[in-house]
Amino acid sequence: MAMCEICNKKVSFGNKVSHSNKKSRRTWKPNVKKIRVIINGQRKRIYVCTSCIKAGKVVRA
Repeated sequence: MAMCEICNKKVSFGNKVSHSNKKSRRTWKPNVKKIRVIINGQRKRIYVCTSCIKAGKVVRA
């Protein structure tokens, strides 16, 4: 399961609710990208969500 390695954002689960109020299970997946970042002076490829990239929480290599 892909998750953001910066903020630990991962798949969440819940119900899809129709107009007639019937419920069925569904998932919400985070928008994660596998990018090269610099961590402790080393280049690494990690999964990072787009909100962390946009907020500048990682330094791209």
